[in-house]
Amino acid sequence: MSGAPRILAVASGGGHWTELMRIREAFEGCDVAYVSVKDMYRDDVAGHRFYAIPDVSRLHKWKIVATVARLAWILLRERPGVLVTTGSAPGMLALRMARLLGVRTVWIDSVANIEEMSLSGLKAGRAAHLWLTQWSHLAKPDGPHYRGSVL
Repeated sequence: MSGAPRILAVASGGGHWTELMRIREAFEGCDVAYVSVKDMYRDDVAGHRFYAIPDVSRLHKWKIVATVARLAWILLRERPGVLVTTGSAPGMLALRMARLLGVRTVWIDSVANIEEMSLSGLKAGRAAHLWLTQWSHLAKPDGPHYRGSVL
């Protein structure tokens, strides 16, 4: 897909991956590569490039070095124009690294966060070019913004 916008779509496992899969129609016509923490997700995005990275969370800080190294390699190889993530910690790391490389970034906070933004969302959202929530009552003028929900 030469000339098509290059997107790197990143999500950790479980619900974060499910939410990313629910918005993939928005990427139609784009050159998309996917990144997640479980190699079995490769089957969900057949026909697209897929990269597995080590999972990391605030409970497993010792894995950060391996995850950052793998993400750096992916970002340099893919050279995306836009990074989109539904979180959590791996998405936050990818977003911050992409931003340093001049990549446009989008953070979409989890639909599960009904009452307040997620911890990752609060940290990463302020660094993202576009910070979205899936709940209209959580939207604020300076972000997060509400543009709809995946439900």
